[in-house]
Amino acid sequence: MSMILTEHGFEPIRGLPEQLPPGESLLWQGAPAWRPFARHALKLRWVAGYFAVLAAWRAGALIADGASALEATTGAAVVMAVGLVPVVLLALYAALVARSTVYSLTTRRLVLRVGVALPFSINLPFSAIQNAGLRLHADGSGDILLDLAKPHRVAWLMLWPHARPWQFRDPAPMLRGLAQPEMVAQMLGRALAATAGQSVTAAAPLAEPGRVAGPAAAAA
Repeated sequence: MSMILTEHGFEPIRGLPEQLPPGESLLWQGAPAWRPFARHALKLRWVAGYFAVLAAWRAGALIADGASALEATTGAAVVMAVGLVPVVLLALYAALVARSTVYSLTTRRLVLRVGVALPFSINLPFSAIQNAGLRLHADGSGDILLDLAKPHRVAWLMLWPHARPWQFRDPAPMLRGLAQPEMVAQMLGRALAATAGQSVTAAAPLAEPGRVAGPAAAAA
C-alpha cells in the first residue's frame, strides 16, 4: 500500500476517497475540535494577548502624554478593534478546518482528509509510520504526532496546519485538536501493533512527543 495524495470531490465513505478494499475495516473517524485547534494550533490566545498588551501600552502612552482618561480609553479601544479582526478570522478558520477535516483510522492505515477550499486525502499506510506520539494539553485535548519512515515524505505545505510546527526538513503529520486524544492513541497503538505482530504495553503520555506506537515500537 503506497502513500498517496488524492484530490477528490466525491466520497463513497465520508472522509475516504474510495471504498475500503476487502479485509480492511474502519476503526475510528474524528476531526479537530475547533476551540482546542484555535488555541493550540493557531495560537489564538497569544494573538489576542498580543493586542491586549498593545492596547494597554497605547492607553499608558496617551496618559503619559497628558491625554484624558476618555482619550486613552478610546485609543486602547481602537487597538482592540484592529486586533479583533485577526482574532475573528483565526477563529473562523479554525471552525472551517474542524468542519472540513476528517481523520480516519482503519485496520491498515490513517487517512487525513484535509483542505478547506480544495479537499484532498493523505493516505498513510502503517508501513509508512515509524513512530507515533501523544501530546496532551491542560484543557484535556491533545495531538497525535507521527514520524514517517524514510523514504516516505509529504510536503509541509500540503500538511499544514496538520503538521508538526517548525519541522520543515522532515515534515511530520499531526492529528490536531482531538477531544479524546488518549482513546485515539490507544486505538492507533493497537492497530499498529497488530499490523507489526507485537504486543501492546502501557506507556504514559509525555508533554513533548513521546513514543506511543510504530511498526518497530511497542504500542500504548
